[in-house]
Amino acid sequence: MRPDQLGDYRVPTDIQRHPTDDKAAFVVTQMNLDDDRYDHNLWMWNGHDAFPITTGIADTNPRWSPDGIALAFLSKGNDAEAKPQIALRTGTGGSTVVTSFDLGVSEFAWSPDGARIVAAVTEHIDGIESDNERARAPRRIAAPVFRFDNKSWTYNIRTHLWLIDVASGEATKLTDGDLSQTLPAWSHDGRAISFLSNDDPHRWITGLNAIFTVEVDNGTITRRSPIGQWDWAGFTEDGSLLGVGTPTDIETLDLPQVWTLGSEPTRYAAVDVHITASGKTGAASLPQIAESGAVRCVAEDRGCQSVIEVTRAGSTVIVGGKRAITGFAGSPRRDEVLFTYSTPIQPGALGRILDGDETRLTDLNIGFADAAGLVEPEEFTFESEGATIHGWVYLPPGDGSVPLLFNIHGGPAAQYSWGFFDEFQVYVGAGFGVVAVNPRGSSGYGQEHVNVPIGRWGDDVPPDHLDLKAAPDEAAKRFDRLDLDRMGIMGGSYGGLSTVMVTSMDDRYRSAVAERGVYNWVSFAGTSDIPWFVKLYLDAQMPHGADELWQGSTLARAHKITTPTLVIHSEHDFRCPIEQGQQLFTLLYTNGVESEILLFPPEEGHELSRSGKPRHRQERFEAIVDWHQRYLG
Repeated sequence: MRPDQLGDYRVPTDIQRHPTDDKAAFVVTQMNLDDDRYDHNLWMWNGHDAFPITTGIADTNPRWSPDGIALAFLSKGNDAEAKPQIALRTGTGGSTVVTSFDLGVSEFAWSPDGARIVAAVTEHIDGIESDNERARAPRRIAAPVFRFDNKSWTYNIRTHLWLIDVASGEATKLTDGDLSQTLPAWSHDGRAISFLSNDDPHRWITGLNAIFTVEVDNGTITRRSPIGQWDWAGFTEDGSLLGVGTPTDIETLDLPQVWTLGSEPTRYAAVDVHITASGKTGAASLPQIAESGAVRCVAEDRGCQSVIEVTRAGSTVIVGGKRAITGFAGSPRRDEVLFTYSTPIQPGALGRILDGDETRLTDLNIGFADAAGLVEPEEFTFESEGATIHGWVYLPPGDGSVPLLFNIHGGPAAQYSWGFFDEFQVYVGAGFGVVAVNPRGSSGYGQEHVNVPIGRWGDDVPPDHLDLKAAPDEAAKRFDRLDLDRMGIMGGSYGGLSTVMVTSMDDRYRSAVAERGVYNWVSFAGTSDIPWFVKLYLDAQMPHGADELWQGSTLARAHKITTPTLVIHSEHDFRCPIEQGQQLFTLLYTNGVESEILLFPPEEGHELSRSGKPRHRQERFEAIVDWHQRYLG
């Protein structure tokens, strides 16, 4: 695969089953390199075929009305700079926009009777009426975390809930004040709405939140959970409130669990896989409650993303396999699940399991695998201090030796998977043998595995980096085409940190790319939008933990590096701020290491490689491939 082929494939997400008919709506996303944007359209599967049903450039979040007559969605029309508003589509005709909020709608949900929609609406609270005046005025800030990656400035905005009358379009504000409310979900009787918020006095510097409900008739808000790390909440048909997350008053890596929220949270059966719950209200990637009260979720498990069902008795895999399930939809029909997924050589497809038989329902990317020369990986494992480390190798066609390019993922509580990953396909397409592993600290391998790095980054050789240091040699034992005399290394975020850590311990690498990493925990603690991350992983914080933070910083070891290193950072990376990349580049340059820094403009943040401007993503790939080829051949 070449960088200029980023716009040649399509990705389906957010599958939404019609409440009664044999059809479903879903979103199809494709990079548009010519216009430098992502095109999002709604598609329909009608029981036989799949086809587009909207023509806007940013139509997302399809949600059926309870009776199935209308399909609501978020739309920007044909203006990429517009704010998303709720649009309604009935029948096979066009759509009608029913909201006009200044900053748009971020998510929404239908009431059980279909008469109203609750919308999460972002609003300025600084009292300034004009955007021009807001841009000119100094920013008066009362809390230390005042911006958030990919969201820009957050100190002067809040997200509140509004009720939209579907028939008249009249909008009524339901919540207000200094707190934000997200992920609204209706009770089945329509009397209450649950949401996530954070009423902790120190909420600006913690990653904690809680689950609340608001009474629709009078606006009374009640906290329904202890403080914790909550990802989702929803009601059962009998009115019970469920939550997915962890009750805790400190940041933790404890795996999210399913809870019934009464006077005290009661846990469903414990699961030792990582339940993922990210997305907008009603998204196919979020947990869903079955009629039985069981909760179905997407979960990471040994490089797979599967659909599991959690009950009080245990958990069961509903949709599995060596692939990444990105979303699923329940069905009125028993024993049926619709889902979207990807594999290493399939960027995205819609599938159905009915009575135990699986069928692929779309051919969105027909011919792409061959045109792009996509490669199937081979997996391998090795032992490290009694732990089994799992990984993959992607090899170009042929029999000759190839340069080894070692990739390290971010997180560290994340995982490389059996899903499609453009990074690996571009690098193997450029002639590299790609090696990727999930070291200790990765998600998907249980609680013990993910906890390992806590408090250990100050060790001479931290355990997760012992795994990473060994991985290329272990891969080469099994795949003799990998040339250990021509090794490159790279990674982003935690992967950037680890690239610096490994090259400070191993001078065999001929090239390195350290991207959007955290290299100095002392300065990170006062500049990142997630300051709680420091205490979580290093068990120290400013000001009295400065010595411990510096000892755990890769910058404290970077003077040992001799490997030519390209540092990549985005100017508006608020997660690992730009000063991190500047410090690393300055140290390397001062020490005489061949090095450059590649800075992407302010419109880009920490998510550049995943959701940045398409042309920037292409340019990033070209720069990385050029750097490694310069030193590895």
